[in-house]
Amino acid sequence: MDFKETTRFQAAIEAFDTLNAMDPNRVRVGSREIGKELQDAWAMTRWIETMYPEANEAVHLAARCQHLCRWEVPRDSYPEGRASYHQWRTYLKQFHAEKSATVLESVGYEAAMIERVRTINLKEHLKTNPEVQQIEDALCLVFLETQFEGYLDEWEAAKVIRILQKTWTKMSERGHAAAMSLTYSDRAKEILGKALGS
Repeated sequence: MDFKETTRFQAAIEAFDTLNAMDPNRVRVGSREIGKELQDAWAMTRWIETMYPEANEAVHLAARCQHLCRWEVPRDSYPEGRASYHQWRTYLKQFHAEKSATVLESVGYEAAMIERVRTINLKEHLKTNPEVQQIEDALCLVFLETQFEGYLDEWEAAKVIRILQKTWTKMSERGHAAAMSLTYSDRAKEILGKALGS
């Protein structure tokens, strides 16, 4: 039986989606509004299925819970500044890992699978762990697809360029190819070109 057809996988996905649907930050999808984190989780799954059709169960689970309940720990719960930002991001990794582990245990997953998903959530061994790399590619593509353009009006060009360069470094060649296939505005193309030195 394919893992996607198992009762526990379906129960985990349903539980993750139910939690992320509670996000008070709403976005419009078609004719309805849904939680932003739910939209992003669906996008993560879409990118994994598109780029990595061979992806295993741990990757599919991790795709759906990468930012599980992120709104519960907003950025302004930490002070301003780069150091505080990194503290916030580090805490969030642990927060998401613990939240997802609780869900996975509740629907019957064994400790080994829970630990694999936790490792992915914590982004351990990026570039050497294929499971982590697949999720990182998907995360970067969701950013480029849904958030990049919005930052052009919010931040100065130099900051956006630095973020794009860091994003590009995290991605694999397969991720790069997918990123270049996206549709960008002329302004975004110009910034992306500067970031990549092209």
